[in-house]
Amino acid sequence: MSAASPHPRPRPPDAADWRVSVAPMMDWTDRHCRYFHRLLSPRARLYTEMVTSAALVRGGQLRLLEHSQQEHPLALQLGGSDPRELAQAARLGADAGYDEINLNVGCPSDRVQSGRFGACLMREPALVGDCVRAMQQEVDIPVTVKCRIGVDDQDDYADLQHFTETMLEAGVGVLAVHARKAWLQGLSPKENRDIPPLDYERVYRLKREFPQLIVVINGGIVTLEQVQAHLRQVDGVMLGRAAYHDPYLLAQIEAALYGQPLPRRRDVLEHMRPYIEAELARGTALKHVSRHLLGLYQGEPGARGFRRVISENAHRPGAGWNVLEQAASQVS
Repeated sequence: MSAASPHPRPRPPDAADWRVSVAPMMDWTDRHCRYFHRLLSPRARLYTEMVTSAALVRGGQLRLLEHSQQEHPLALQLGGSDPRELAQAARLGADAGYDEINLNVGCPSDRVQSGRFGACLMREPALVGDCVRAMQQEVDIPVTVKCRIGVDDQDDYADLQHFTETMLEAGVGVLAVHARKAWLQGLSPKENRDIPPLDYERVYRLKREFPQLIVVINGGIVTLEQVQAHLRQVDGVMLGRAAYHDPYLLAQIEAALYGQPLPRRRDVLEHMRPYIEAELARGTALKHVSRHLLGLYQGEPGARGFRRVISENAHRPGAGWNVLEQAASQVS
């Protein structure tokens, strides 16, 4: 890592760039999922699954950075707590063409805790600040942070306030805040998505007290009406499970916020065909792509049949586009 930045200072982040985004989700937001989401929403900011800095720097797993040009604007989320290693990983991400590097300070899984990153880092804001500064010295794209509103018994607003002040001092311009605290002891990662109560007002207060900071809210947001309500209080909304299980919601949000014509679901599916056929040609099994499409007809007549045909056939040897044609026949 260089002692001083060889890169020009990045332009200040524009809040409009973070107005709508899809949260990084382990085992879900892979490159196939992101390509599909991009067809539904031309403007949403997309995030990778969390990639550990060690996997890139020590493990040399540069395949984890693979993505298509169609996915942009696209952010790489990193997990780690070693400033030097994170700086090297950020450099690899920037060189690979990502538009943003995001540091995970919110994941509550046991595996993440054992590696001293994720939500447990909220107890160490000074270290997070050091990590951010080290990454910023290596890249000229935004370095952002995704966190929780608290962790375990560290649950006072003052703690979140101090964390935010430390991030601002480190040069963070964008903070994505999951509006639940993380319970690292006694709750599973799945329970951490539902049991700690949501506290949107705490995130709103953060925006009021730090107006210079771009604040993106995350957690429990499942409807267009909720998106619009949050955008009256903060700069951006980050959708998680709702975007995955009901992906057409992304198209509806795009239409409402930007006037983008609402695409037909069948047209979205057809636009996936060249991508899927190219992936099949390079040896990717259909099931690895089609699993992300299961929710396309969520709430529509025939949706169950659509899901059933894919689930029962996409894993079979030689499965191809015909499986999706058959699935679509259940709803059209």
